[in-house]
Amino acid sequence: MTSKTTGAVCAVMIIFASSQTNAHVLLETPQAAAGSFYKGVFRVPHGCHGQATTALKVEVPDGITGAKPMPKPGWTLNEAKNEKGVSTISWSGGNLPDDEYDEFVIAMHISNTLKPDSIAYFPSIQSCGETVMAWTDVPQAGQKAELKMPAARLRILAAEDGSDVVTVGSLEVAAPWLRATPGGAKVGGGYLRIINKGTESDRLIGASIPIAKTGAVHEMSMDNGTMRMRELPNGLEIKPGETVELKPGGYHLMFEGLSEPLKAGASIHGTLSFAKAGKVDVTFKVGGIGDEGAPMDMNHMHMH
Repeated sequence: MTSKTTGAVCAVMIIFASSQTNAHVLLETPQAAAGSFYKGVFRVPHGCHGQATTALKVEVPDGITGAKPMPKPGWTLNEAKNEKGVSTISWSGGNLPDDEYDEFVIAMHISNTLKPDSIAYFPSIQSCGETVMAWTDVPQAGQKAELKMPAARLRILAAEDGSDVVTVGSLEVAAPWLRATPGGAKVGGGYLRIINKGTESDRLIGASIPIAKTGAVHEMSMDNGTMRMRELPNGLEIKPGETVELKPGGYHLMFEGLSEPLKAGASIHGTLSFAKAGKVDVTFKVGGIGDEGAPMDMNHMHMH
């Protein structure tokens, strides 16, 4: 695997072309907005010179946070981490014949610090037994010659309206959403992602929405096979450099005393309370009753 290219970030979807002499990596969705969540699908339609693909390794560059790979039956999933988070993701031990097609999926967040119109490169390695095809070539400044083994390209677009990503101090709050509730329900759950880019810890200590009497931070966990839920009276710590997800089945916001149901498709203004950052205004989007992730219209993907 090549080293990270200075100033370059990388994106996610890889297509290995059918020609063995002109094979190259392409990004199916060649552009994405800074500050957005991105679902990367690595498409592998061919092996290496007729041999079956047995492993795929993808480098996660600076500027990409919260990378979450999707497991694949029959493949071993591995992640390498550094001080900034996940650095590489690999699937190995499988067998994808040369004449068959499959996809490898990674969900991630594109930092809103990335510059619009910049080109991001995502080096990757496809292995077929002992044969390796390294799609890692990145053009140097001013280079015009065609690359033999080009890395995937992603053009960074200007950040969207920011309704799904809110920055306050060193904290970045992303994709706040609520689960819809049936009529008569008095309790609802809220979820989001918090990234601490600073050098000091902070704590999420509460939340509120206009149609709920109270809002608190809760944790759901398994205890000897029994699902248990408890309030975190001191809130949830977000350590420096850490990404914390509030999601179904784990940490979440509990809104009690609902005066009306949470309806799928609605948007509800709310406030998060942090010990140091203070109060932060956000807009919760309401998903379906059984949703496990953010509504699909939220940057067109599920993240949880």
